[in-house]
Order: sequence, then C-alpha cells, then structure tokens
Amino acid sequence: MSFFKDKTVIMSGGSRGVGLEIAKALGKDGANIVILAKTTEPHPTLPGTIYTAAEEIESVGGNPLPVVCDIRFEEQVENAVSEAVKKFGGIDICINNASAIHLTDTVNTPMKRYDLMHGINVRSTFMLSQKTIPYLKNGDNPHILTLSPPLDIDRKWFGMTLAYTTAKYGMSLVAHGLAEELGKFGVASNCLWPRTSLDTAAVRNVIGAELVKGSRKPSIYADAAYAVLKRDSNENTGNFYLDQDVLEEEGVTDFTDYAVDPESKLVSDFFVDDNPEDWIQA
Repeated sequence: MSFFKDKTVIMSGGSRGVGLEIAKALGKDGANIVILAKTTEPHPTLPGTIYTAAEEIESVGGNPLPVVCDIRFEEQVENAVSEAVKKFGGIDICINNASAIHLTDTVNTPMKRYDLMHGINVRSTFMLSQKTIPYLKNGDNPHILTLSPPLDIDRKWFGMTLAYTTAKYGMSLVAHGLAEELGKFGVASNCLWPRTSLDTAAVRNVIGAELVKGSRKPSIYADAAYAVLKRDSNENTGNFYLDQDVLEEEGVTDFTDYAVDPESKLVSDFFVDDNPEDWIQA
C-alpha cells in the first residue's frame, strides 16, 4: 500500500541530509513534497541544492515542488504555503526540519549566531506551523513533525552549549504546545530525534569524521519519520520520539544495516542520556 500517495508534505529545508532522506521516503509512496530552502547554488562544503533535491525526490516516484524560501521571513513562508496549496490543493503534513547549529559556550557565541539559531530553529518552526494549520485542519490524517529533541532540563545540556540547546528545546516546546492546542482538531504534533549521531555532511563538519564511524545512516531517521506520520493523528500526538524506539515499536530488532561501521561503538546524539554504557557520548 502506498500510504502517502497524493498526500502533500511541506518541509522547511530538505535540500540535503535527513530532510532529503525523509522526503524521499515519503516520495517513494507518491507523495507531493514541497521543499522550502534557499540553496539554489552548490555550497562549498555541503552537497545538494533545492533543485537537485527535487530531482532525487522525483526519481523515486515523488512529486516535488521546490520553493526558494528563506524561512526567517514571513512573506516568503506565506508565499511558499500559497504555492503548495495552489499546486496540490491542500497540506496534509508539515515537517519542521530546518535548523542551524553552532556549538560554543556563552562567551564564545556571537550574537549573530545566536539570532540565526533562534530565528531558524524556534521562530521558523512556530511560523511554518502557524501558516499551515488552516490547511492541516482539513488534511488527511494531518501531522506536524518537528525534528527536535526530548525535553530534558538536566543542566549539563545547557552548560555544554547554551545557545544551541535553548534553540533546539525551543522547537520542542513549540511542538509540545501545538499538540495541546490542535488536538481537538485531530492534528497531531510530535517531535522526532535520533538516538545516535547520523552520518550527514553537516554532522561531519561538527563532530568530525572519526566519530562518524559510530554514527548511523540517515535512512534510520527517515524510516522512523515514515512510521510516525502513518500513525493515527487523533491518537498519537504530543510525543518525543527517538528513531530507534519508533522502529522497535514497528517490530525492527536488527539495526546493523543502519550502522556506518558495524564494528564501531555507537555515538549517542546530543540530548540523549539513556543509551547503553558501551556507547560513546557525542
């Protein structure tokens, strides 16, 4: 069964990394995928543009609509949502994927970086969700999925990198509030976060190639997102999911194929504190 055939998904980012993997997973079912990103030219260190992403989505069976959009600006987001509705007739799923990262302590965080992280991570999650809600209310099994961590106020996460932590937790707080606000309309709002680090170009730039050996492929995140978005929006909302937990609930018991290097110890992702003792903490 092609569960997402003809359903319309709007996603912030999506030109590369986990966003693109999720888009392709849904696209294989024949979903309409609207990707909002501003990358129109190749980046020096990060592969992919909004147009190459559209080609990849189309190659697996999806119906892409690449929209050039800086999600920090309300007018551009409103225009992107309008384009999606004009082309596909509505919106069934909103994925808040776009995120900025800068791992520094407080003294070494330029305010420009602070503003960027909170503008993209928190404000844009709120704004894209806000602009799609009127359409989600009329959607088929409507979901908002935010790629952000479980809320854990252990001070160690804040002490490591305060600006980034508050930006990511801000995304989770928005999603948490939306679950309560939209539940009466049958619109689900959940968060999804990786249990381990993932092998993406962005992660390689942050944690280094050596630790990537202990990462998993982004396909695990995509498979988990697919599973969450299939669930009944009236019954599955307000959750902070971890990708491995979702797949275990779906009956997956062997995660070897997701490993970059099955012989390496797995590296726990940021904000995850309940992994086995023989894993490495990023």
